[in-house]
Amino acid sequence: MRIFGKGRHRPSASWRQATDRAFTLIGDGRYEDAGALLTRAADLEPWLSESWFNLALLHKFRHDWEQARAAGLRAVALLDRDTGAPDWWNVGIAATALQDWPLARRAWQAYGLKVPGPATDSGEPLGMDLGSAAVRLSPEGEAEVVWGRRLDPARIEVLSIPLPSSGRRWGEVVLHDGVPHGERSTAAGHTYPVFDEIELWAPSPVPTWVVLLEAASETDRDALEQLASDAGFAAEDWSSSVRLLCRMCSESRMPSDEGEGEHLDPHDHSEPGHPGPLGHRTDGQLWVPERECGIAAPASLVRGLLDGWVADSPDSRDWRDLEEVC
Repeated sequence: MRIFGKGRHRPSASWRQATDRAFTLIGDGRYEDAGALLTRAADLEPWLSESWFNLALLHKFRHDWEQARAAGLRAVALLDRDTGAPDWWNVGIAATALQDWPLARRAWQAYGLKVPGPATDSGEPLGMDLGSAAVRLSPEGEAEVVWGRRLDPARIEVLSIPLPSSGRRWGEVVLHDGVPHGERSTAAGHTYPVFDEIELWAPSPVPTWVVLLEAASETDRDALEQLASDAGFAAEDWSSSVRLLCRMCSESRMPSDEGEGEHLDPHDHSEPGHPGPLGHRTDGQLWVPERECGIAAPASLVRGLLDGWVADSPDSRDWRDLEEVC
């Protein structure tokens, strides 16, 4: 194999030493020092696509998208295979971050994905029908896994209502990495990947509220969620949807249908008997009327939504302590 008239060869010992040391520094968060070593490695072996792939990866970690795109393009120019190379995936992420839609489309197609014809003047790759997935918000901080809809291989629209600690809102679009860290399975047997958020791509104007509900039954709770959905927004019973997991459990294959009841999930590290973010299970009780609920709705609508929910069944429903939290 010859690339631009130069024989392809194994990298030198100096290249390997610089690269290995650089990735150790990346693991320690020392990106500047790692960048100097990877730049040296690229100077030593400029004909290796791996030299530029590694630099593109570093710039992705730093969210320096211009540099990530430039290094990524040099990497793919030196590839010795037509499709499926992760180099193209990194180019696609950088292009998406920069809204360079022609390059994003080219990257996904070069990777081997089908991209429908441009549906917008910009050529944004819409309609790829990638389905649902989970995304881990703030993976380096107080991480939270939420559900979303994949817009393309690098973006997810958040459809859950994140807890305020994540700093994210319902309806936001986040840029995510390409390699899943964990899975979530459903009772129906479907399995969905969990991707790590890289950064916020498009914010949502819809605020997040927390409210304490008195809901006599699951049917009452479900009625509020349906009412919010019918209005074009969302409500989520955090008392039953939130679990506290250790990192090892979160990044493994986990069931997503937690439910309620006396059988405690061995992977759930929250405290039974405390609804809301501290736990979603109870000791032998099938239903606790007091529910901590997240609502994503405009300030002009949220109280009317709750009052309308109560008015439909005042004997079994009530609410209090509404607070905007994000």
